[in-house]
Amino acid sequence: MAILARSVAAAILLLSATTFGFAANKVIIILDASGSMWAQIDGKPKLEIARESLRTVLQSVPADDEIGFMAYGHREKGSCDDIQLIVPPQAGSASAISAAADSMKFLGKTPLTAAVKQAAEALKYTEDKATVVLITDGLETCGGDPCALGKELEASGVDFTADVVGFGLTADEGKQIACLADNTGGKYIQASDEKALQEALVETVAAPAPEPAPAPAPAPAPEPAKSEFNFMPTVVLAEGGDAVIEGNAWEVYKAKSDGTRGDNVTTEYGDYKANLEPGDYVVVARDGEAKTEQKIKIEAGQVYKPLFTLNAGTLILHPRPSQGADVASGASVVVAYAGVDNPPTYYGDTKVVLPAGDEKVTVTIGQGVVTETIPLAAGRVIDKDIIVGVGHVVANAYYVAGGDKADGSGTGFKVLKAKKKIDGTRDEVTYAYGPDSKFDLPPDDYVLIATVDLAVVEQPFSVKVGEFQDLKVAMNAGVLAITAPGTSKIEIFETKKDINGNRKSIGYAYDEKYEAAITAGDYAVVSEKSDNSKKEGAVNVKAGERVELTLQ
Repeated sequence: MAILARSVAAAILLLSATTFGFAANKVIIILDASGSMWAQIDGKPKLEIARESLRTVLQSVPADDEIGFMAYGHREKGSCDDIQLIVPPQAGSASAISAAADSMKFLGKTPLTAAVKQAAEALKYTEDKATVVLITDGLETCGGDPCALGKELEASGVDFTADVVGFGLTADEGKQIACLADNTGGKYIQASDEKALQEALVETVAAPAPEPAPAPAPAPAPEPAKSEFNFMPTVVLAEGGDAVIEGNAWEVYKAKSDGTRGDNVTTEYGDYKANLEPGDYVVVARDGEAKTEQKIKIEAGQVYKPLFTLNAGTLILHPRPSQGADVASGASVVVAYAGVDNPPTYYGDTKVVLPAGDEKVTVTIGQGVVTETIPLAAGRVIDKDIIVGVGHVVANAYYVAGGDKADGSGTGFKVLKAKKKIDGTRDEVTYAYGPDSKFDLPPDDYVLIATVDLAVVEQPFSVKVGEFQDLKVAMNAGVLAITAPGTSKIEIFETKKDINGNRKSIGYAYDEKYEAAITAGDYAVVSEKSDNSKKEGAVNVKAGERVELTLQ
């Protein structure tokens, strides 16, 4: 993954130096921060893919472009109003956007229509040209109509465009929100994995700006062929070390009058040789995270062979959940070294060149985190395993032991610490949705809360390092299907009344039909029409069975 990110970043950097620029003066990027972004693609959470892709693409954006950043669903689980413009459109905002994306939580709903509307208003779309780039892995869940909004913004805006990136959506799901882009003259791009997401962001956030065709220039006079190179630099990791000729990069800049970097002349890779015009240059040699630069003065008729010493070493890391286990390809590896503000993140097997010194390595697998400080000398190669120390758990819910597996959208699992705090509550560790939910957990005692619609069961379990567990939770539940023609609300109650004569509500739906898994037992079902008239029926639900009730 690290190699892919560096390759894409290098390609974008080269392109941005020549032809790329924003399609609009001001752009707001909207990120879906709903809970579904915890789902994984190729063993990696979608939220991490989105964070890394944003960071990679934003590094290539010119500093004077004005970019803003908005997110929804990152502060509250059930709110349709959880929309926030975190970074207003401004020049040089790439670092602020990356930091905001790295720090936010992913837990709420998907009010994408309202978010696009707010972004358009923040851009003053009725007065100026405005562009919104929406990255979403889900459909509208707050009642908005993205198709209608697209028509409204196109009709009332000066020059409004919405580009939509459907991250991990199916083709059918994509069709339901593509109209937002189509109705504003924008693009809808389907992105199914990390590479596709980065390509989509390059196409939308760093789209090429059209330029007028230049007037034909007179053919230049032929120059004499140059038979020799006048600039042949060499880069080494440490003094006396072998020359680095693979994986490294060279950046050549014109030098300003004060000796600092001016315009970029070229970026090259590997064993670099060139003919540079006479003049003053600043040359940067890079390999991995290490770099050094020199000021070079090129004079006619002279050959220059400068030596660049990176004072760096190579770190090769293999993150494993336990001793002897396979490398965890989805493990995140954060390497912090002296002088870096935003440490780079890699995934799975990691090989990286770093400035010599103490390297602080933090590896995360699931909920397990381990940090080591590794001293790295210049020219040295360190190859080692990083053992995080977790056990692997797969959780499934069954209506009854030995019966059918619950695989609907209402199936979820929450992991809590078994030990209660002084107030009687437990610390939440993590959660997941759907069948075959996977957890990597440090050794400890836990409680798994399994939910299938209205049925909830707690099951204690313990985790040992390197141990695999297949947790099968018997929900002691059946399925209750209710039909009440002409009603506006269906509500399910416990039959037993409390001391005040009230019955506990178990669940309800504003519909003529209501179907849900529910714990086995006796229940009262009440349907209510718009004129407040009510019908009541009784039902007995048996574990592992389906029961249907009609209220006329």
